[in-house]
Amino acid sequence: MKRPLAVALTGGIAAGKSEALRAFARHGAAVISSDDIVHRLYREDDGLQAALREHWGDRVFRDGEVDRAEIGRIVFADRAELAWLESELHPRVREATAAWLAEQIADVAVAEIPLLYETGGEERFDRVVVVTAPPEVREGRRGAVADREDRLVPEDEKVRRADFCYVNDGSLEELDAFVAGVLEELRRSH
Repeated sequence: MKRPLAVALTGGIAAGKSEALRAFARHGAAVISSDDIVHRLYREDDGLQAALREHWGDRVFRDGEVDRAEIGRIVFADRAELAWLESELHPRVREATAAWLAEQIADVAVAEIPLLYETGGEERFDRVVVVTAPPEVREGRRGAVADREDRLVPEDEKVRRADFCYVNDGSLEELDAFVAGVLEELRRSH
């Protein structure tokens, strides 16, 4: 059995990655989101929960569940804490993504990975799709994003390294058409 073409979907904050992922799903690709994996790990990974409790104590738990909002307050105020959290999450997300890819029977499997280039993850994929948008469009979608982007690979560098790029400043129909075209080209070449 032929393995699926493994495609990473990445881009800046509020560029439209989630909408693009939904479009890939509508057009028949298998899809997964790193954010969804993280949420599942917080719920189900006893080792991660133990590490969180050991590092931050019970303040990051509410009613027995990981309190993502409290973790966000901690890590966005302190880069060292963010680095610690990422050292716990990134290997687990990589492992979960690899396991998911190994199970796929679709011809194309797309994983949304916001920090793809920042973690050196592009080597694990056959192709990379970057979704970007002008800063004013992204800020209109999400509020100020510049303060969170200074540790990220610059947009122009992501675009340069990608196999496909889409500037998401138009309609959902235009984004959908781009995704359909990418899938058509991927399927032809696979």
